Amino acid sequence: MDLQVASSADEPRFTLTLDGTRITVLGTAHVSRVSADTVSRLLRSGDFDAVAVELCPSRHHAILDPDALSRMNLFQVLRQGKVPMVTASLALGAYQQRLAEQFDIEPGAEMRAAIDEARAAHLPVLLIDREVGTTLKRCYRNVPWWRRMNLFTGLMASVVSKEKISEEEIERLKQGDVLESTFTQFAEESRALYTPLIQERDEYMAARLRQEAREGQYRHILAVVGAGHLQGIRQALVGTVTESPATLIQRLDQELPPALWPKVLPWLIVALVISGFILGFSRNPDLGWQLVRDWVLINGT
Repeated sequence: MDLQVASSADEPRFTLTLDGTRITVLGTAHVSRVSADTVSRLLRSGDFDAVAVELCPSRHHAILDPDALSRMNLFQVLRQGKVPMVTASLALGAYQQRLAEQFDIEPGAEMRAAIDEARAAHLPVLLIDREVGTTLKRCYRNVPWWRRMNLFTGLMASVVSKEKISEEEIERLKQGDVLESTFTQFAEESRALYTPLIQERDEYMAARLRQEAREGQYRHILAVVGAGHLQGIRQALVGTVTESPATLIQRLDQELPPALWPKVLPWLIVALVISGFILGFSRNPDLGWQLVRDWVLINGT
């Protein structure tokens, strides 16, 4: 494996060769005009025949059609199980809008530049990030049940909040991940959130790049990712991998199994009620029937 690393303040990147395909992974800052210009310059050089972006289909569609969310049918969203995706999209959109209003910054400009330049040069755009709804679901399943309400209320607060964004948050955003920055206060507090939010996505994007390299359709791929993912993706690409890319992607796309207690709790309540009836009848039949009448009356009411 041929690995070349270029380190500079504006455009940290590395280039490696996998299965005969060269892959250059460029670390960008989502609030930097310099990063957007760098992406445009590289794609106009003619050195690349494909561009991979840190986007999932939902986020890619949101860039191409920003008004699509407002046209969604609420009942269709519920029926299709897209509530996590829509919720995350609302939070991301609200966070980016607050940035734009407060600092006159357009987050994700380098992703838009990559898509626009690819269109102009007739290059394929490869979506290598995991679906945002899946990431949110795995975050939800990965945290203890007593912390899930904090996660949900914090997410909702980011949609409606008018609070000013601190300079520290801006600096974190410049490290390169809008999704991480939106949930940064939770990710910092819990390894259980860091794993699905950052680590798994690093592995997922690396697997997608391996997958494209194995298919061998492209000579040189430019991958545009947030700078915060650069190290994790590089480690995943150069490290020893026992799973095939397809198997790894399938595993990381799976939803974590739900907790057992919500299924067990109703049966425990039923067992407790029946035990109460049995205890009442064993002491006095009249007491048992009185308990039954009270139960029917309470539930009927």
